[in-house]
Amino acid sequence: MSPTDPPTARERRAEHRASADYTGGVYGSMLAASVIIGAGALGDYPRAELVALLLVTGLVFWVAHVHAQLFGARLAQHPLNRRTVLHVCRDEWPIVKAAVPPAVAVAVSPLLGLDVSGAAWLALSVAVAGQVGWSVAAARRAGATRRLMAVSASVNLLLGLLIIVFKIVVTH
Repeated sequence: MSPTDPPTARERRAEHRASADYTGGVYGSMLAASVIIGAGALGDYPRAELVALLLVTGLVFWVAHVHAQLFGARLAQHPLNRRTVLHVCRDEWPIVKAAVPPAVAVAVSPLLGLDVSGAAWLALSVAVAGQVGWSVAAARRAGATRRLMAVSASVNLLLGLLIIVFKIVVTH
């Protein structure tokens, strides 16, 4: 293969992974944690409603971010075409991906013997762990030093603990 040949699909995927931005994952994890805190009064099926709320909120915010990217900064700089739209959709997808682990935690909580309150705490813990994990992945992908990755993890853990404090204050 010569240097002028277009990249293969595998090479394009590898290039995308190398340049991936995990900001949406950090944001999506914080969003999921906020949803859990705000979901105090659920109806007859609280677990199912919380799972749906987490996933739907992730999707709605994903659409909002895609819209903002496409019709905000991108529209002024690039013409809209299918490739651009798909690129933005893929780049913002971590917002949705970050909602999945807390939703799964709620869904499996009966298997762990947890009541609805315990399920919410489990989901909140998973969301905060996701927030820290996404931030470390972002720092690592950006080539940060171990020290900077530790700082990123610490700051996001502190933010997560602040969210947990809000939950304690809101529910008491």
